[in-house]
Amino acid sequence: MLYELNATYMESIKPLNSWVKFVRDFNAAPWNCMRDLSVVRTFDASMELVERLTDCYDEPAWGLDHTVINGQSLAIQYNVIANKPFCNLLHFRRSKAQPQQPKVLFVAPLSGHFATLLRGTIKEFLPDHDVYVTDWQNARDVPVSEGEFHFDDYVDYLIEFLEMLGPDTHAIAVCQPCVPLMVATALMAEKNNPATPSSMTLMGGPIDTRINPTEVNDYASGKDLEWFESNVICSVPEQYKGVGQWVYPGFVQLSGFMSMNLDTHVQKHFKFFGDLVKGDGDNAESHRQFYNEYLAVMDLPAHYYLDTIRKVFLEHKLPNKTMTYRGKLVDLDCITDTAILTIEGELDDITGRGQTAAALELCGKLRKSKKMHYEQQGVGHYGIFNGRRYREVIAPKIKGFIKKHNPKLVRAA
Repeated sequence: MLYELNATYMESIKPLNSWVKFVRDFNAAPWNCMRDLSVVRTFDASMELVERLTDCYDEPAWGLDHTVINGQSLAIQYNVIANKPFCNLLHFRRSKAQPQQPKVLFVAPLSGHFATLLRGTIKEFLPDHDVYVTDWQNARDVPVSEGEFHFDDYVDYLIEFLEMLGPDTHAIAVCQPCVPLMVATALMAEKNNPATPSSMTLMGGPIDTRINPTEVNDYASGKDLEWFESNVICSVPEQYKGVGQWVYPGFVQLSGFMSMNLDTHVQKHFKFFGDLVKGDGDNAESHRQFYNEYLAVMDLPAHYYLDTIRKVFLEHKLPNKTMTYRGKLVDLDCITDTAILTIEGELDDITGRGQTAAALELCGKLRKSKKMHYEQQGVGHYGIFNGRRYREVIAPKIKGFIKKHNPKLVRAA
């Protein structure tokens, strides 16, 4: 019922959105000699706010069509090298091969936003690394005939992707996938799998949510599993390809995140309105770009979502060393060769300080020389993988860590 109500509401406001777009196009016409008047700019700013608040935000484009290597601009091709029902493995292929560059798999979060949320994260690695990313699919578009998707299936996908990429691959997980990446790495290490990642970088991940719990942690742990099953899990309605698929809708998660920081979002929109009236195009465009990404959400497979709530937030299976995969206990002590870098933000209000660093203590058989922790001062959750501090400090630190633990360089030396 909840999904149908949201779909009906979105359909009902389409005429308003279309009308507002028409009015704005009319105001922007070159023959409209009044378009630069203050009263007209104010009216147009109001109309743009209405347009954006009534719009439907689809999956954004990657927008990473070129990169610069040694002063030469190279085109980027988006090649899907593995097509799975719930995820594609996407390769950012440069138009000219770059030998001896480290392979990096970015594990994007399956937590409501599209993988394009990591656009800025990936951009910094394109000139000097061979980059791949898990491009998760919107669960509402996955036919029921493809079956269910659980936490263990997520781990299977990661193992399969790492095996496709082969030895000497470095994995970088942002937020939610830090847990399944650790599980996949432990399973591969236990079997001496040659494709076990050479290094793992865990960025703002909920490894142990008992440490400095945030409001997000409290929400996830403050209710039992039955509450989530009854209140936030929906069946996809018939207008989508995944009709009948059980999902945690993206619009539910988005409304939850928005409500946690409602004052901040309201203030940002007031500032956006003021920037439009003043003609401050740069700040207005920054606002558009951020919310185009933030408001574009996808549905999660219900079973995976519920598994994550139970394993990560209710039962704390990884730090309690009770995590299982296909009924078998996962032993993190098997991780003895994969170097681990954990990264946290001082002001992170989604994954509290210390939650990600806990991974280093859990891998008790890994040598200290293969462990590193870094906390970036003055940034929140998104600041550890996007923005100026990420570009200037964090990305170079990750690259240095990868270089230090790159087996090809070690063998060459």
